[in-house]
Amino acid sequence: MANVANVVIIGSGPAAWTAALYAGRAELSPLVVEGEPEGIMLPGGQLMITTEVENYPGFPEGITGPQLMERMKEQALRFGAEARMEMIERVKLSERPFRLFTRGGDEILARTLIVATGANAKWLGLPNEERLAQTGGGVSACAVCDAALPIFRGQVLAVVGGGDSAMEEALYASKFASKVYVIHRRDELRASRIMAERALNHDKIEVLWNTRVTDVLGYEQIEGLRLEDTETGESRELEVGGLFVAVGHEPNTGFLTGQLDLTPHGYIRTGSWRTAASVGGVFAAGDVMDDYYRQAVTAAGTGCMAALEAERYLSHEGIGESPVLETADAPVSAQPEES
Repeated sequence: MANVANVVIIGSGPAAWTAALYAGRAELSPLVVEGEPEGIMLPGGQLMITTEVENYPGFPEGITGPQLMERMKEQALRFGAEARMEMIERVKLSERPFRLFTRGGDEILARTLIVATGANAKWLGLPNEERLAQTGGGVSACAVCDAALPIFRGQVLAVVGGGDSAMEEALYASKFASKVYVIHRRDELRASRIMAERALNHDKIEVLWNTRVTDVLGYEQIEGLRLEDTETGESRELEVGGLFVAVGHEPNTGFLTGQLDLTPHGYIRTGSWRTAASVGGVFAAGDVMDDYYRQAVTAAGTGCMAALEAERYLSHEGIGESPVLETADAPVSAQPEES
């Protein structure tokens, strides 16, 4: 039989590299399958298009997203993790060891699997939107992550969307902006009543109804938006200093082809305060299982949890030693708990 890895980690964001660090220090020789560049997304996840990270502990002066990911990777590699920049196209979790198939035709065997493939923000699909998001030109998919940055403070900002996430983004952005426009293509919000009322009653927030964004204006920095009335087709321009796109996220779980239990929105289902998925020996970490917090620091935390659970799972098979956990009297189940 080909070599079997003790721990294979799919992904390359904060959750993946933290899991690799913990598994490496446990001398489990983890293999990290980083993925490959696809459009706006790069190995390293959403942080690869984040110019300044000010809310990750330990960096009082801030750090760029790519620098943070490179440091995490270097730290994991220092403790024995191996990295391969390949894309996993499908997996077979009904057999032991697990079988993972790469886009290049290789097969990887794993005793345990940590899925940390993240979730991609949905964009409007406008070329200048994606370019400015990549270059740090004032376009972002996370106001909670970025609105406090100097580039957005005191600016007129726009949030696209009509659900609870968009309302949360607008309310958070209003703490730092001079004004926030919520741009929604319909004549009523999809958000829950309480979230909608908070936004509608806020003195800094104005909703532009029946409106969609057709272009993002500006070269080095966003300068405005070209808008279209969805009822009349009338076009106009709106001057803004920042844009937050809040039209949802899509978890990267397509390659699992129904082999793990997912939530109705496609995220990997795990038990409360656990990372174990519905198949024993498979664990999930980061935004692929978290549709609520979606922060680098929480992703890293779940990466730690997944590695500790994988280490403990392997110890029951006689591989390595069981980690000391505060919940040692409560065994980690291979099946998710009922929530």
